[in-house]
Amino acid sequence: MKTLFLNPPSFDGFDGGAGSRYQARREIRSFWYPTWLAQPAAMVPDSVLVDAPARGLSVESVVKMAHGFELAVLHTSTPSFANDVRIAEAMKAANPKLMLGLVGAHVAVNPGPSINASTAIDFVANGEFDYTVQEIAAGKPLADVTGITYRADDKVIRNADRPIIEDMNALPSVIDVYRRDLVIEDYFIGYLEHPYVSFYTGRGCKSRCSFCLWPQTLGGHRYRTRSPEVVAEEVAKVKTYFPQVKEIFFDDDTFTDDLPRAEATARLLGKLGVTWSCNAKANVPYETLKVMRDNGLRLLLVGYESGNQQILLNIKKGMRVEFARRFTADCHKLGIKIHGTFIVGLPGETRETIEETIRFAQEINPHTIQVSLAAAYPGTSLYKEAQENNWLRRPAGDVVANDGLQISSLEYPHLSHQEIFEALATFYKRFYFRPRKIGEITWEMLQSWSMMKRRLREGAEFFQFLRQRNDAS
Repeated sequence: MKTLFLNPPSFDGFDGGAGSRYQARREIRSFWYPTWLAQPAAMVPDSVLVDAPARGLSVESVVKMAHGFELAVLHTSTPSFANDVRIAEAMKAANPKLMLGLVGAHVAVNPGPSINASTAIDFVANGEFDYTVQEIAAGKPLADVTGITYRADDKVIRNADRPIIEDMNALPSVIDVYRRDLVIEDYFIGYLEHPYVSFYTGRGCKSRCSFCLWPQTLGGHRYRTRSPEVVAEEVAKVKTYFPQVKEIFFDDDTFTDDLPRAEATARLLGKLGVTWSCNAKANVPYETLKVMRDNGLRLLLVGYESGNQQILLNIKKGMRVEFARRFTADCHKLGIKIHGTFIVGLPGETRETIEETIRFAQEINPHTIQVSLAAAYPGTSLYKEAQENNWLRRPAGDVVANDGLQISSLEYPHLSHQEIFEALATFYKRFYFRPRKIGEITWEMLQSWSMMKRRLREGAEFFQFLRQRNDAS
């Protein structure tokens, strides 16, 4: 079947359907690669991948595409679901013969309600959907495809679940799809060199963080990986296809879950002479950090979440604050930059713990930070906990405002949603508006004219973000 893989247009600057871990507009306009869609697109001959948000495509333009396809697969997310359903309905109206399916974490944990949201939806994927979509595109009857919930004769039927993928090496490279269908300059992340390329070298995460979406919905808690040799082959392909790329980011939930593999992969990357970054937990030993640094590692994206030990225990982070301090000091010593992520409003949060986390962030001083509001996504244990304790302030799924700006969906008897919302801006201001951090950023800008232009643009976007939040409050 002539197949369209679509990341639908949504809020301005919103890329949640691409696989973003926090599905909301960021403080700086950012776009991740739609790797979740690119993977099955690499498995369906003559398919087309369209990333509408990154390309700035309108709803009208993607609806017109419906005429040229027999199958459309849309990636959806909790905050964008209602919007994505409307787009699905418009595409179906434009081409009634179009078979249309939705994939992603939201429909995986809510298959029945998702398919019942509209008769325009023919099926939804109940989990990992790579081989599922491949079989449907090849013409296999929906009744015989495992891992879907589908519509037949006005009935909704859930088929048997599909086992998770064990042989990750068997999946074809997404890099070919990137070259065929995407414009890599469209993708920008504030803490990565531009242009960058990102992809997954494995799925799953050993950690049990209660808030984290992907391991609890699609990836699981076993880290299933591609071999270091296959990863190196993909990176070599990036170098050949995109000589302008300045950095490669491995988007695995926790690339450092398997330390021997991380070291082996690093040594192969070192031979290729590339600059690379990855997600890491704040417990990587100095020796492994050094191996990675010596072989091209530039930056680690680290989820600290909180500087309060009890909150880390509450969310099952599996991390001690003193370990995070030592790890961060090791990174500073080795010259590895850190983009640290923090969350405000997790279970156990108080005014005092917010202050504690802000001071912790200032103390360890990562190069850049991201602060998010705790969001209870369906399918996570945090969502279940919030339901049981009546912490959900808004209806399920209402984690962003009408403009895509993240809002606080949780509140506690001792801490209002408004206080949580306002704490995010306070956190950012107190971290960045310090003489030390201002000096670091100024020095960085003075070293490069391109960095000067980039930081000035990001600064303008950041101040606009703060103004919008102030208006929303």
